[in-house]
Amino acid sequence: MSFVKFLGIGSAVPEKILSNLDLEKMIDTSDEWILSRTGIAERRIVEPEVATSDLAYEASIKALEDASMDPEDIDGIVVGTITPDYIFPSTACVLQSLLGANNAFAFDVLAGCSGFIYALHVAKGLIQGGGSKNLLVVGAETVSKIMNYEDRTTCILFGDGAGAAVITTSDTPGILSSCLGANGDGGEFLYMPAGGSRMPTSEETLKNGSHFLRMEGKEVFKEAVKALQSSTLEAIKLADITPDDIDLLIPHQANYRIIEAVRKRLKLPEEKVFSNLDRYGNTSSASVPIALDEAVKSSRLKRGDIVVFSAFGAGFTWGASVVRWQ
Repeated sequence: MSFVKFLGIGSAVPEKILSNLDLEKMIDTSDEWILSRTGIAERRIVEPEVATSDLAYEASIKALEDASMDPEDIDGIVVGTITPDYIFPSTACVLQSLLGANNAFAFDVLAGCSGFIYALHVAKGLIQGGGSKNLLVVGAETVSKIMNYEDRTTCILFGDGAGAAVITTSDTPGILSSCLGANGDGGEFLYMPAGGSRMPTSEETLKNGSHFLRMEGKEVFKEAVKALQSSTLEAIKLADITPDDIDLLIPHQANYRIIEAVRKRLKLPEEKVFSNLDRYGNTSSASVPIALDEAVKSSRLKRGDIVVFSAFGAGFTWGASVVRWQ
């Protein structure tokens, strides 16, 4: 069996900033209330004409440059997203066209905020199965497109962005382990009711705001803490390491209280947990790769370090990966 490693990374976020002070002018909330409950100070929001594939393209170009690779060198593209350009074709196919990656297959993975972890796990398997060598794995979102900015329980949390990674075959282990999980019984706590075959678009769904994201925060919080901890422990067990061996944990950037609860349960010091939640909010499947890119660029992650990714999202879904950074 071949090993798999990261060869290049990149990320992209919109220029437009939506701060807590901006939200104070839009809804009944305050900067102090948002910060104390979420840890978020601002988030990035795309302009109306910008689609998810546009952010994915920008992040992918940076990842390819970091890997010293041309789009034609890519065998396949796997995109994790909950905000695709279209229901079909896939955003991965749109991205393939934008890049000119003419030799690549392309498909999307829909796993909520766990999308990048799911996509990475699938891509790793495709390489180890012998059918692929160089794959582009992307987490990209324009969550603002499905956000109700009159719902103060959700609009304060989410932002837009994209992160991308080039992974390839390796003579030595890079991705040491990964694990995935799901519990479909939790689907009703975080979902978008309309737009699919269960509730097709109609005048009534538009009137009722059924095309906006809906969330039961308390239920999501409770399950997220448990799943992030259990999946991280499972992944490090599969990698034959202990929490003490972790140099950096990059958790899904959903809520500061969730991150803190997981950190304490794993008994990790604060300096071993990376967070950029305050500046970007929850960018769903893009949060882990954006944070990874920033961790490397800021020298928080160095060659030879053990880094753990973990995420939790709609579905419910969850997953974790352990990587020796190369």
